[in-house]
Amino acid sequence: MTATIPADARLTFGGILRSEWIKLFSLRSTVWCYVILVALTIGLTALLAGLSGVGMPDDGTGTLAPESVQSTWLQMATVGVNIAQLVIAVLGAMVITGEYGTGMIRSTFAAVPGRLAALVGKIVVFGAVTFVISFLALVASALLAIPLLGANGFEVDVADPAVWLGLVGAAGFVTLIGLMALGIGAIIRNTAGAIAAALGLLLVLPTVLQIFGAVTQLEWLMDSAAFLPSSAGSALTSYPTEPFEYPADVFIPLTLEPLEALLVLLAWVAVPLIAGAALLKRRDS
Repeated sequence: MTATIPADARLTFGGILRSEWIKLFSLRSTVWCYVILVALTIGLTALLAGLSGVGMPDDGTGTLAPESVQSTWLQMATVGVNIAQLVIAVLGAMVITGEYGTGMIRSTFAAVPGRLAALVGKIVVFGAVTFVISFLALVASALLAIPLLGANGFEVDVADPAVWLGLVGAAGFVTLIGLMALGIGAIIRNTAGAIAAALGLLLVLPTVLQIFGAVTQLEWLMDSAAFLPSSAGSALTSYPTEPFEYPADVFIPLTLEPLEALLVLLAWVAVPLIAGAALLKRRDS
């Protein structure tokens, strides 16, 4: 007996989310990227925490300032974020370009003729999974660093909200980088091209700005580096400390406050996603 499909049958958004979940975890590349992300996040923390105590600042009395201990703990817990962002950028680009490469995107758009709902489904599923995995890996790193720091005589305040807020910021940063790469992938639609563009933005552009800023000594050029994704991510994951007073004649490059950094990152995510959504509606699959 052949099953009949009701004429008014339609795919719900819940169904779209389930299909995107299945597509995300049906690829071995997804599992491997997340495994690498977790391994690097925890492994680099273990390595750095094991070397703790070298060059640690004190409060002038020969004892370690509590603020320095907390700041160092957060730095150790998030040291793997700089590499994790590259891993998640690759995965973010592949989330959508992989479907273009295999031709599965045609089936996706046939099931979701409006197309935008499919893109939103990818954003929700990929963003939620990435944030949860990143945050759990960062929490594991922070907990791992506690006994390693304790073995070197440093006692941390586990209840410090600034540290936990920094961990949330780090997980959010990794997630936003992945979504930015997803938007780039929606624009370029080619895996190699999207990955090259995302990594170029994260790796090459900061280096170019740093070189030109050092050569030209243009203050506005050096200040512009604060608005790059990686710099904004560093501001989002930093421990709040009292600003150091520099001499008036010393130029200090611009640094963003955490809220400002978050807005900058959201802009980096929104622009490629909006452009990708517009092109998704206009171009053939």
